[in-house]
Amino acid sequence: MKRALVVIDVQESFRQRPNWAASSNPEIVKQVGRLTEAFRATNGTVVWVLHTEPGTGNVFDPASGFVRLMDGLDAGPGEPVLHKTSHNAFTTTNLQQLLTTLGVRELVLCGIRTEQCVETTARLGADLGYQVTFVTEATATTPIEHRDAPPGRSVAEILADPRTLPVAEVIARTEYALAGRFATIRTVEEVVSG
Repeated sequence: MKRALVVIDVQESFRQRPNWAASSNPEIVKQVGRLTEAFRATNGTVVWVLHTEPGTGNVFDPASGFVRLMDGLDAGPGEPVLHKTSHNAFTTTNLQQLLTTLGVRELVLCGIRTEQCVETTARLGADLGYQVTFVTEATATTPIEHRDAPPGRSVAEILADPRTLPVAEVIARTEYALAGRFATIRTVEEVVSG
């Protein structure tokens, strides 16, 4: 079965946000790099996806200069770089058309944020009939504030709030929700050696 590595939102935008200091995986570039090298070594398909929010003036606005792959990552020759404005990588891109044209039936997903854009892509990919592998250790997320938390708090205040969902719980909940329903959970090593 032909497969593709889809790297979602591993972009400098996230490093510009204060909450990146509390990231679950500040070294995500290393794991993503291992996956891309493995796919390239076997002439596999690698697709890069970047999140954009044009006209917002924030770090996801292309005008900010941060909507680019994190330092240490580069799209190789012929590897598409798609720009999305939705949470999942399908709705506002031509990803499905691209995968269909290439005959891809299995997706290997990694990126930022574990429970948001990567999980949403996994769910939609499964609904579209793809076999989905979710490489949790090549994802990253940040603590999630309680829905009633006041806006504008510092990272220290967010982390001190007992209602904040810590990154370990975010990741565990994502794996519980996906495994056996929408995706198979694999490590980087399992994907690289498999």
